[in-house]
Amino acid sequence: MDEQQKWERGAELDQSHFCCSICLDLLKEPVTILCGHSYCKNCIEGCWDQNEEKGTYSCPQCRETFSPRPVVRRNNMLAQVVEMLKRTGDQNASPPADLACAGPGDVACDFCCGTKRNKATVSCLTCLASYCPVHLKPHCSFVVLKTHQLVSATVPLQEKLCTKHNKLKEVYCQKDQMCICYLCTLDEHRGHSALSAAAERAKEQKQLIVSRETVQERLEERVEELNELAQALRDFKSCSRTAVESCDETIDELISFIKTKHTLVTQLIKSREETAVAQAEALQLQLEEEIARLHRRDTYLDQLSHTDDHIHFIQSRQTWARISAAVSTIDVVLPPMPKTREDLLRYCCPLTLDASSVSKSLSLSEDYQRVTSKEYLNNYGRVMGKNYSSYHDAPSDRFTGIRQVLCTEGLSERRYWEVTWVGHTWSVAVTYKDIGSTSSYNSEFGQNDMSWSLECSPDGYTFRHNSSIKAVSGPESCRVGVYLDYLAGTLSFYSVSDTVTLLHTESTTFTQPLYPGLGLKNTDS
Repeated sequence: MDEQQKWERGAELDQSHFCCSICLDLLKEPVTILCGHSYCKNCIEGCWDQNEEKGTYSCPQCRETFSPRPVVRRNNMLAQVVEMLKRTGDQNASPPADLACAGPGDVACDFCCGTKRNKATVSCLTCLASYCPVHLKPHCSFVVLKTHQLVSATVPLQEKLCTKHNKLKEVYCQKDQMCICYLCTLDEHRGHSALSAAAERAKEQKQLIVSRETVQERLEERVEELNELAQALRDFKSCSRTAVESCDETIDELISFIKTKHTLVTQLIKSREETAVAQAEALQLQLEEEIARLHRRDTYLDQLSHTDDHIHFIQSRQTWARISAAVSTIDVVLPPMPKTREDLLRYCCPLTLDASSVSKSLSLSEDYQRVTSKEYLNNYGRVMGKNYSSYHDAPSDRFTGIRQVLCTEGLSERRYWEVTWVGHTWSVAVTYKDIGSTSSYNSEFGQNDMSWSLECSPDGYTFRHNSSIKAVSGPESCRVGVYLDYLAGTLSFYSVSDTVTLLHTESTTFTQPLYPGLGLKNTDS
């Protein structure tokens, strides 16, 4: 065997000693630093580039520090050995491909280079460094590293090091109840009762066992309570299903009953309609015949007025008196309720907000056609850069604690108006003039028998009168129409868009003129 073969044979046996402890591959352009350890030039340079701001540089294996940064030079002998090893084709130090990158809450490997470092799984308390599975291999291969104390990398090693002496906290001070390094026992913790961290762990482990037994007992109790609660919930759901089924049966019966009654009522209405039409037609025929007779009588009386027979004139007058007494009065039929927006707009009337009734928390526009929350004007208007100079303050003592305002017009005929609202919750109302004043709760629209109010919000509509509340369904719209038929005693509210949809109609007898009003229900509006 010649020298070349002996060299290659020796390289086969000791190949693991010529791997870089950073990349775990055969050394590429090997360099040896001052402490005697060797690395790939790019690996050690990249490792030290990360410590450029600190100004101190250390060996990744022995942790010896250097300052200033050493200048690395090529190790020609190692380069020859590595070149020989490459020819043998024996490379067994390739790192695994599936490694997890360290996340925000993970401990990063101290030997990974670049911005994305692998997640460390083990920390060496002897080297005071954390390793990913790739860079942990030297601790499993080199005899001198196998004696190092390895632990799971659950927290960064900096939390286990004394910030003053940069040593591992292996001692527990019983007086100060904290972990310290052995050098701390010589200065600020000198004379304190101390023992090893392992001994303190053993003592507290017993207390932990007792605490855990207590926790397990409470856990079993809570699990039992949870099971009982789950059973109660199942029983409740079963009862609820039974109640729903019973309710459905009752509702079905009611629907069937209502349908039957609806059919009977429809038949009754049609029957009465036919009777009324027949009576009206008969009465119409009688009136036409009576009108014809009266025309003939009028002609006769005209002729009679010119007669010179006194007895005949007196007898004819007595007959006329009897005819006049038989004439009946005719009822006046009111016009039908409007069906479309065009019909409603025929009764449209202009309204003006009354400055003497506006709350102090509201502001009126200069044309007295708009009312806005002062808080909105002061806050949102300034932030959004909008100009609200057309609004002015006209506070009164009418509603000091309630955000509402009346109109100056009192209505007692057929009238229609529309209100456009923006914000959270506004109330559109009508009320008698003497609804009340100040901050009395009874002065709020809909909370008394003198006002009728429809609350409008993005969540829907609510009708209020005399403290009674009724939910109203209908399409959402930022415009509401109000139709008042004072003589008929009806008040109707409409959702207005391209068409009008009736939301609610209230029938009653009005005793005083009605004044339209607006109320703010939420300060966000």
